[in-house]
Amino acid sequence: MERAAWAPPGIDISVPSVSRMYDFYLGGSHNFEVDRQAARKALEFMPGLPKVVQANRAFMRRAVRYALDAGVTQFLDIGSGIPAFGSVHEVALTADPAARVLYADRDPVAVAHARALLETEDRAAAVVADLRKPRQILDSAELAGLFVPERPVALLLLSVLHFVEDADDPYGAVAALRDACAPGSLIVISHAAYDGVPVPEEQAARAVDVYREIRNPLIMRSRDRIARFFEGYEMVEPGLVSPPCWRPDSPAEQEDPFAFAGFAGVGRTA
Repeated sequence: MERAAWAPPGIDISVPSVSRMYDFYLGGSHNFEVDRQAARKALEFMPGLPKVVQANRAFMRRAVRYALDAGVTQFLDIGSGIPAFGSVHEVALTADPAARVLYADRDPVAVAHARALLETEDRAAAVVADLRKPRQILDSAELAGLFVPERPVALLLLSVLHFVEDADDPYGAVAALRDACAPGSLIVISHAAYDGVPVPEEQAARAVDVYREIRNPLIMRSRDRIARFFEGYEMVEPGLVSPPCWRPDSPAEQEDPFAFAGFAGVGRTA
């Protein structure tokens, strides 16, 4: 298999990556044939996956603007994936040049691309780190170089928690990150669920099986289980809802039916 020039040395390009599959759904070019094959297989059962991804990105942009309006200018985007047009730093820095953004991802390909994109940008950085090991992020030199500890942080966990199995204690990881952030911090979560998927659950489950086959299980939690990630936070209106329904810029009913899959919400600490 030919290695692309942009692929960092040492990565296994024979195994599909969820971040590169996500890039493929967004129409990006930083993915390999093995990623495209897995993504196309999932699309056989969930043809609206690109719409799901687009709705998640639109929710992110609205949540970032909300955070800035609330006076939060430090953004920690965990499971950030491969940067695409309209990424967090582009939205945040355009709206407020004083904003700071740290991307964290366990995929070295995603972080390599982020670092290349941010080569001349001193207000944003990227670090290879795993959500399941919060100290990797909290103790990183990149975080120390960007953030002021006494200021609140917008913790972005967008389409990442559903890739953390219960055995890896995602609730504990989220709580550790919450406790490390200053009062007035925000948490922004989007999470996959069978709720809102406009195909039979049995069919959607076949798409979920694709991720299990590539050793990146997709955990479809219930609304109540997703709500547990907001413990210690006060929910921001309208609460935990489908992504297009969270403070939409235009009427949500105009969205594609697949956009309503899963849940999204924002919480704030006291």
